[in-house]
Amino acid sequence: QVQLVESGGGLVQAGGSLRLSCAASGRTFSTYVAGWFRQAPGKEREFVTAINWSGGTTYYADSVKGRFTISRENAKNKVYLQMNSLKPEDTAVYYCAASLSGRWPVLSPYGYDYWGQGTQVTVSS
Repeated sequence: QVQLVESGGGLVQAGGSLRLSCAASGRTFSTYVAGWFRQAPGKEREFVTAINWSGGTTYYADSVKGRFTISRENAKNKVYLQMNSLKPEDTAVYYCAASLSGRWPVLSPYGYDYWGQGTQVTVSS
């Protein structure tokens, strides 16, 4: 079992930055693929980015490529999402997730086994 807790969300103006953190506890988090998803009101949960177990390989949705950066510190059981040049369309609840699947990349939310409770990110225009 893995427990995930996100933090770092908030309100920011367009063009600004936020850094989300995801703290993991429980089973060995360092063996999991970690991902970030987001869900805006009335929309389906959307893949944002993922990182492999070592942190050496990452994958980004086209909508965030060049603006967002995922990273992890396995010694601290943490995953981060640095978000720069934020746009109003980035407004959503952001979720951290962990996948046991062993596949790469894992883009579907159904491929993830554990989820955090989410943190709200609001970008004003």
